[in-house]
Amino acid sequence: MNHQKLLIIGTVFPEPNSSAAGSRMLQLIELFQQQDWEITFASAAAESEFAVNLSEIGVKQVSIELNSSSFDGFVRELNPQAVVFDRFMTEEQFGWRVADNCPNALRVLDTEDLHCLRHARHQALKENREFSNSDLLNEHAKREIASIYRCDLSFIISEYEMEVLKTVFKVDEALLHYLPFMLEPISETDYNAWLPFEEREHFVTIGNFLHPPNWDAVQYLKSDIWPLIRKQLPEAEMHVYGAYTTDKHRQLHSKKDGFLILGRVQDAMEVIGKAKVLLAPLRFGAGLKGKLIEAMQCGTPSVTTKLGAEAMHGNLQWSGAIADASEDFAQAAVNIYTDKSAWEVAQQNGVSIINQIYPKEKLGTAIIKRIADLQSHLEVHRQRNFIGSMIMHHSMRSTEFMSRWIESKNKN
Repeated sequence: MNHQKLLIIGTVFPEPNSSAAGSRMLQLIELFQQQDWEITFASAAAESEFAVNLSEIGVKQVSIELNSSSFDGFVRELNPQAVVFDRFMTEEQFGWRVADNCPNALRVLDTEDLHCLRHARHQALKENREFSNSDLLNEHAKREIASIYRCDLSFIISEYEMEVLKTVFKVDEALLHYLPFMLEPISETDYNAWLPFEEREHFVTIGNFLHPPNWDAVQYLKSDIWPLIRKQLPEAEMHVYGAYTTDKHRQLHSKKDGFLILGRVQDAMEVIGKAKVLLAPLRFGAGLKGKLIEAMQCGTPSVTTKLGAEAMHGNLQWSGAIADASEDFAQAAVNIYTDKSAWEVAQQNGVSIINQIYPKEKLGTAIIKRIADLQSHLEVHRQRNFIGSMIMHHSMRSTEFMSRWIESKNKN
């Protein structure tokens, strides 16, 4: 399996300090580099100043164009053995071109999180009602599930999402691979380097403000939860960090209420590691929550909702507390903040979760083996996925004609 060429097509160039999706992409890149694969990362997005310098880590970086046959020549010449699409929108744009020009390349979708699930939950919240599985049958789902079928394999980040795909959408497990974050275990040295209970202060939350679930959580924190916490802990402050802060977000900043909007931070682990408790009152969303992982990696207990902790801790005790009602959430936050022994138990729970649920080596070995198995019998695998070839046939026609039409329009 050595010396393969891998093409990753990204929605954006990875920004590990801005989002969990950026960190996950770097985990994947590192895994494939360990197999001695030659990696090219291509994206049609403009490069942001916060994107990681891929060439510094030995990855070739290429800018590509949407709706342009220039991509066909590029991918034919590269001739990769495998292509990873970062999110289904990227596969919609480029999947048919890859299939056309490199039919033998293994096509892998990294879903990041199920967009149809996040969208359905957001809709239910807006309409102030309980989310139900029938909400999942939306436009996003039709596009996303079609993309999963067109690919040879999809990385699914949470066990809950695996369940949804198998039970609600009846997707064959042969097309899916559960791949959560791949993390280094927390060692005794890491543990001993953490600041103890007495040397920590204040509450923290962090998250990319462009991501609607994060912005909703910050607003909810400010309006419903923080006043209840502050009433009991008048000296405590709420430190809110996040990339892409605008004036709209900064309007929530209030020194007198101790609610501070502090914007982007260079090192998330540093600010989380100084705080006493991380708060994440997420009311919709999907996937795994990077901020809750980082809290455990810094020994910082967290309070989150059922949805925030979903599929993140297996059968293990949560690293803090899980509460949905604002009163319960605030009380749980105060309890952990003020009770040293509860705080230390929560911290220990976090160590168990990271070391048992996200073992980098074990997860990495399993995915490399799965890819090798698929590559060795790709034709048979595709024959068994008739629905996928049927959808590919129709999408290729419609997407191709639309794309060629846009391309010729752009030339005129």
